[in-house]
Amino acid sequence: MAAIDMSKLLALEECDSKRLALEQQLHAVPRDITAVEARIAAEKQAIESAKAEWQGLEAKKKTLETEIKSAEEKAAKYRTQQLEVRKNDEYRALTHEIETTEATIGGFEEDELKVMYSIDEAKKRFAAAEAVLKANISGHEARIKALRERETQLKGEHQAAATVVETARQAVPEDLLRVYDRLARKPGHPVCVPVHGGRCGGCHMKVSSNIEFEARKAENITTCDQCGRVVYWTS
Repeated sequence: MAAIDMSKLLALEECDSKRLALEQQLHAVPRDITAVEARIAAEKQAIESAKAEWQGLEAKKKTLETEIKSAEEKAAKYRTQQLEVRKNDEYRALTHEIETTEATIGGFEEDELKVMYSIDEAKKRFAAAEAVLKANISGHEARIKALRERETQLKGEHQAAATVVETARQAVPEDLLRVYDRLARKPGHPVCVPVHGGRCGGCHMKVSSNIEFEARKAENITTCDQCGRVVYWTS
């Protein structure tokens, strides 16, 4: 009986391995894009957080300005009332109210100065953070663009590899092709592995002496009695 020519099956497997490698790379692109998009979202959130600190201080400043204006109006009203009262005790009471209100205004103005200083510092922090984060976002967007270009390239390469595989399949005898297709559906490439030193080149387990003998003869399709891969003899 003539020996089985394994060269065509091995050529098919080599083409198929290249196709599978491209397929894995192609499947990884959307995951990579999603990961980069998540980093962009995080950078944008960091910008918004820095901006929120500054805006919060601006809101606090406006609240203090309103409080100061209200207190000043109240003090002005007390002063007008002082001009109209005739009794000393009423005059003294209004004087006390004016002094208390002016003290309150002083406290508000002191707080306003502190807030204004904090606003300046927050603006500086925001500007610095925004510059860095926008640069990061720009880098991430460039990465996404490169990934999309790579995806387009991989689709072309994968399509070409699939065509090569189909051509290689036509050269493999049908009986070998059936065995190959059955084994290729299982996880764990390659399908065809050499027997060397009494061990399978796929699972690296020791094969039986009968399997090694059949692999040496190469008259029939021989599979590993441990992992089921097609085994062939190499000197």
